Amino acid sequence: MSDLRVNDHRPSDQGSIREASLGELAFVFLKLGTVAFGGPAAHLAMMEEEFVRRRRWITEAEFLDRLAAANLIPGPSSTEVAIFVGQLKRGWRGLIVAGSCFIIPAAVIVSLIAWAYVRYGTLPQAAGVLYAIKPVVVAIVIQALGKLARTGVRTSLLAGIAGFAAALWFLGVSPIAVLGVAGIVSATSVATKNRLMALSVFGTPGMLAVPALLVTTGAAVSFGLGRLFLSFLKIGAVVFGSGYVLLPFVQAEFVERLHWLTDRQLMDAVAVGQFTPGPLFTTATFIGYVVGGWMGAAVATVGIFLPGFVLVAVSGPVIPRIRRSALASAALDGVIAGSLALMAVVTWQLGKTAIVDRITLVVFLLSAFVLLRFRINSAWLIGAAAVAGWVMR
Repeated sequence: MSDLRVNDHRPSDQGSIREASLGELAFVFLKLGTVAFGGPAAHLAMMEEEFVRRRRWITEAEFLDRLAAANLIPGPSSTEVAIFVGQLKRGWRGLIVAGSCFIIPAAVIVSLIAWAYVRYGTLPQAAGVLYAIKPVVVAIVIQALGKLARTGVRTSLLAGIAGFAAALWFLGVSPIAVLGVAGIVSATSVATKNRLMALSVFGTPGMLAVPALLVTTGAAVSFGLGRLFLSFLKIGAVVFGSGYVLLPFVQAEFVERLHWLTDRQLMDAVAVGQFTPGPLFTTATFIGYVVGGWMGAAVATVGIFLPGFVLVAVSGPVIPRIRRSALASAALDGVIAGSLALMAVVTWQLGKTAIVDRITLVVFLLSAFVLLRFRINSAWLIGAAAVAGWVMR
């Protein structure tokens, strides 16, 4: 007997799922896009709190499935989770509304900062805001990891896969390769346990290689909006993970190949992505404004994010089918465990840079206590920390 019921091992949390209108989707994602500081790990933590805990729009299992899928396709993972949620609630209209409303606040803020940068030649000082926000972000992510792990790492096998995934990352293995290995190990274990001969490969070797076509040098190329759009469309279609991995691609394309940016301008663009809310891929918005003004900012933003919308639209309907297959479902469970391991590693790195003295340690501990004891909306904590940091510095 090998009648494996795919969902029997997953917690049943479908009981009180609520519907969401397009207006509600727009409101919530505009809010998140305005207050979601701290990068993808923090964004995902806030989304889990908002959609699974507070509003009960989706189950934790559905959230984790979308997180795993977002990690297996190119583009900004947290933005793609937002797009997945919109698609799950309201179809293609929800997909467009959720993704756009999460991106637009950050794009507008970054464009305004870019305007000031071009006009005055420097970035607004935001050291105090970052100093106070980062410890709060670490506390938020740790809280989310604890809740997600109860569903995503619920067996000793998945715990072992998560540990193995973290070890691979520390050895320098690329994130997409780590997730591919995690999925294959999980599927193989199920195949072996149930004496199945076929193995569904989740994450092919072809996905592990990121094209290096951008790393070419040559004479300066004259600026054009069409070329700007195609450059960011190409980058958005091949970059996996978070905005942090944009740096080598953008440097190769805009500094070395097109000669539209200097290294200093590139680093300033990355810095803006660090201290503004929303997706880190809005680094592209800053670059677009610097080289092409307001129209350049709009074109660059559309180019970098468009592949994510298309890939989510294509892959979203496939996820329920994956769950109906024992092997594919096991592979997805492995990818989820690997994703949480990578999220934990990012949190550890962020903690090292965020908790640097007694004040930041107190902020971190106080934030963790408030989150665990009072279950306050994390957006309020981030807002309070930003104001306090601005006043202190």
